[in-house]
Amino acid sequence: MDQQTFTFEGNSAAWYKTGTGKPILILHGWGSSSAVMTPLAKKLSDIRTCYLVDFPGFGNSPEPAEAWDVDKYADFTEAFIHTVIQKDSIDILVHSYGNRVLLKLLNRSIRDIFDKIIITGGAGLKPKRSARYYIRKYTAKVLKAPFTILPGKLREKGLESLRSTNLWKSLGSSDYKQLSGVMRETFVKSVTEFLDDLLPKIEHEALLIWGRADTATPLYQAFKMEKELKNGVLVQIENAGHYAFLDQPEQFISICRAYLEPENQQSI
Repeated sequence: MDQQTFTFEGNSAAWYKTGTGKPILILHGWGSSSAVMTPLAKKLSDIRTCYLVDFPGFGNSPEPAEAWDVDKYADFTEAFIHTVIQKDSIDILVHSYGNRVLLKLLNRSIRDIFDKIIITGGAGLKPKRSARYYIRKYTAKVLKAPFTILPGKLREKGLESLRSTNLWKSLGSSDYKQLSGVMRETFVKSVTEFLDDLLPKIEHEALLIWGRADTATPLYQAFKMEKELKNGVLVQIENAGHYAFLDQPEQFISICRAYLEPENQQSI
């Protein structure tokens, strides 16, 4: 697939297209890119025109000029649909972070453009927290407290010095530790927003495909999503984790094809 470029508010993004038929937009997860989703797109290319886009800050797309939240990525995706795909009806398949964007879009006027919806390892719901999480959280608060009473420039200088220490870095998640600057702030804006309250407002039918061994977005989140969505149906895949489409590609594709082209399939 040849790389093409889409520009949104001065930010350029790489995108790709393959296949024939009705359009399907495929959105990747955090720390990932279209490259991870390409094998999946190629296996659907005989029944769908697959559009893949690297979110700004991922894959071959440069980082945005400033930190984005989920709504800004939703703005970007909405503009991509209207400008590049230019169809009145499309399907969509999202993984992990892509689900955060999808949940936003399904609560906007653009929601009517979506037909078939596939969510796998979808992120965005409030997770159950361990005791270790709260220890790290309140340790961070204690470490930051002395700097909050300082005037502006001294406060920022002190916090910057704190963030460079090994102790502070040890408190962050593995994703957080690998980031810096704009994308670190973008990560914080994203993971601190929980979208559970959007689920009951969604009328669309949605197929949820989950790896039973998913630890990034555990199965209990899939159960909650199925329960809260008005028309959600969950299919579980054995011996698969967060990237179920890579762990069990043939089974994953069979499920997708049965849902996208039911007249050509006996059963899921």
